[in-house]
Amino acid sequence: MKNSTKKALVAAGVTALGAAAVGVIYKLTSKFLMKIAFERELPKAVADRQVNFIAESDITDILEQVRINAERLESRPLETVELTAADGTKLIGHWLENPNARRVIVAMHGWRSGWSQDFGSIADLWFDNGCSILFAEQRGQGSSGGDYMGFGLLERHDCLEWINWVNRQTYGKLPVYLGGISMGATTVMMTLGLEIPQNLCGVIADCGFTSPRAIWKHVIENKFRLPFGIYKTAADDMCKKKLMIDSNECTCPDVLSATEIPVLFIHGTDDKFVPVEMTYENYKACASEKRLLVVPGAEHGMSYFIDRKAYETAVLDFFNTYDN
Repeated sequence: MKNSTKKALVAAGVTALGAAAVGVIYKLTSKFLMKIAFERELPKAVADRQVNFIAESDITDILEQVRINAERLESRPLETVELTAADGTKLIGHWLENPNARRVIVAMHGWRSGWSQDFGSIADLWFDNGCSILFAEQRGQGSSGGDYMGFGLLERHDCLEWINWVNRQTYGKLPVYLGGISMGATTVMMTLGLEIPQNLCGVIADCGFTSPRAIWKHVIENKFRLPFGIYKTAADDMCKKKLMIDSNECTCPDVLSATEIPVLFIHGTDDKFVPVEMTYENYKACASEKRLLVVPGAEHGMSYFIDRKAYETAVLDFFNTYDN
């Protein structure tokens, strides 16, 4: 065998091994990223630093407030409610009934968060101002069933189930609002694209993203410093195989461009997890009456802690305007 031929074969072998190695790395990385995004159990490497994964600065003091307020909410006289979703998934919620209710809020928490964690701090404001509240536990999280989270694509149908449950409890006689944080905000916005009851009066969307694909792109590129293009297919395949849905089937701008339901948008300028530009995009697309509260210096989900007065004023004025 000629020397040149041997060199060519060696080079071809090295190239093949390199390609195989790249393929293995791609598969392992894709699996890791999809596990973080969708699956109930978070990889330990990320779980150990989940707060830092979302926040850019030290928020120890705020987290302590969140913990105390979450425990206080959990200690209130709540009724645990169980529903079966359209696909058979068991859903758990917590009903805080106000004997003097003037309205009802269906509250949807965020990605890898919890109902008491996300709403423990604002629950008193809602309750003290005439709200009964249904705190949902999102599928794939907490006590609800499901192995996967759907980034609003699945949860919007669950949200509608909770609205219908609330209306059965109250005979449909009270105004209903949807309140959501982060993925919960995207969920409640996406719900507006479904056939909703006439007594749904408004939506409060705190730091919601525009679409699953958009937030995956942002996180993969900015948190993991990886090119999204090569992982987009893996994310789309995950949606089709595990969630039985197209990842681009529903986006907030598309839904909002056709809604007549008023929306209060809230976001912090220093949110590095869901950039404030996504709320600007949602706000611009929204065809209904709309309001916007942007809180300078607030990180992801922290607007209420940074400017409580502005937040409370915006929420209460929203209720007073649209209850009827």
